[in-house]
Amino acid sequence: MLKDNKRMPLDNKTIFAKNMTENKMDKLGTLKLNKIHQGDCIELLKKIPDNSIDLIFADPPYNLQLNGELFRPNQTKVDAVNDSWDKFESKEEYDKFTTLWMKECHRVLKNSGSFWVIGTYHNIFRVGAILQNIGFWMLNDIIWIKTNPMPNFKGTRFNNAHETLIWATKSKSSNYTFHYHSMKVMNDDLQMRSDWLIPICQGEERIKVNGQKAHSTQKPAELLYRIIISTSNPGDIVLDPFSGSGTTAAVAKRLGRKFIAFDREEFYVKIGTERVEKIKPIEKPLLEYKIEKRKPKVPFGNLIEKGFVKIGEYLYSKDGKFSAQVLADSSLEGNGIVGSIHKVSASFLRKENHNGWTFWYVKRNNTLISIDQLRHDYENKYLKSSDKYNELEFERNSAVNEPEESFLIYGNNEL
Repeated sequence: MLKDNKRMPLDNKTIFAKNMTENKMDKLGTLKLNKIHQGDCIELLKKIPDNSIDLIFADPPYNLQLNGELFRPNQTKVDAVNDSWDKFESKEEYDKFTTLWMKECHRVLKNSGSFWVIGTYHNIFRVGAILQNIGFWMLNDIIWIKTNPMPNFKGTRFNNAHETLIWATKSKSSNYTFHYHSMKVMNDDLQMRSDWLIPICQGEERIKVNGQKAHSTQKPAELLYRIIISTSNPGDIVLDPFSGSGTTAAVAKRLGRKFIAFDREEFYVKIGTERVEKIKPIEKPLLEYKIEKRKPKVPFGNLIEKGFVKIGEYLYSKDGKFSAQVLADSSLEGNGIVGSIHKVSASFLRKENHNGWTFWYVKRNNTLISIDQLRHDYENKYLKSSDKYNELEFERNSAVNEPEESFLIYGNNEL
């Protein structure tokens, strides 16, 4: 037993075991987590274990095949995408490259994970076909509508004002993460649509070196914010095989996710690393998906069967104005009105509908306790495992056993 709150010194074996555990937590295979690695993405992907990544966002080369320089009407040069990493000898070479890196992504992605890839009309259709051939299952295509796109200076085509994202899972049977209700709240309580209006990088967000933009296709943080917060959870591992300016890593860190990113250019690794080092993660309590937490699937009658609510006792409104007695069939009776907890509360309030779970309280030791709290207590005691308290996954055919106890044995009404 330790005395005077002093820690006993650790022996070498304990220290070694502790260091080994910490190292394992900081690594994914042989690669360090929360780091942008320099190298070929295909070779680096091969070092990642199977089924270990929760979310992948890929912004691969677009293969724009731009020829010559482009000038504005005032004869100033347009800073377009003409980098060497975006050039391929042929479409066949591009397809081969895409197949190789995407197969590795499919291997490392968890069955519960999400795969996102973005592109333009130059490559997204080829990418989408390869994606399906490999075995990914498409969930959505998202149209990123640029609210401030670059004009079509030649006036020979429509203004290209969008890019396309594909959201997919490892297979059709994947049980993926999607925070539907949070996205709905983000969109003013309307379903989040598949057309996202987000401006391209500008102003202070655009990373520049010596007055020139550091990366020609830097994605806005808002885009990655929406992707990461909607299809992953805090603590998940996010992978970006084409890190570029480091936006994915920066947003992942900000949102409390782990990350691992690759880029073959030392210049971009340096820029991305410096950017990520300045990021401060959001506090964990603020990252909770409280809006996503479901209400327990516990009927009012279950509370009576297990003695959380007793036959014959009264339920009360929070302000004490209304009360109703609990009958044996789980209905309530008050002021000549008989019905469910919802119907009686609605009648008292002169409403067509009302949530009785938030209206009614029981008295315990002269203290009012919400019956909504009682159903949470019921769930914790009877519907969750005693060790891990994980929610039952009803959609996965989890069995729910009938309760062994009976309402006859809790001493209710002298029965």
